[in-house]
Amino acid sequence: MRAVAFMALAGLLAACSPAEIATDVTRRAARTVVLPVITATTPAPANELATDCVMANATNAELNDLARDVGNRAGTLTEQNIRTILAKPSTQACIAGKGLAPVTV
Repeated sequence: MRAVAFMALAGLLAACSPAEIATDVTRRAARTVVLPVITATTPAPANELATDCVMANATNAELNDLARDVGNRAGTLTEQNIRTILAKPSTQACIAGKGLAPVTV
């Protein structure tokens, strides 16, 4: 039984490439930066939904920029990056599709 469990785990780990792991870490780090900024103007649970929209519509470069602020209070450049993502039509459509009012930062 242990051999079967080990083989299943090995198969799952093999499916994860280093690039996928790095992207996941970057996305998680960026989310920890975006959520507090959104929460400052948007109460729960709308803050989580709006953050989902920001994350879904950010480019890899934008995510990397946001992730650099992990562990720090977001500064004006980070807030501007979030505003830029929020201003994208796709982000606005996502927010509207979730039934939320427009989000400002």
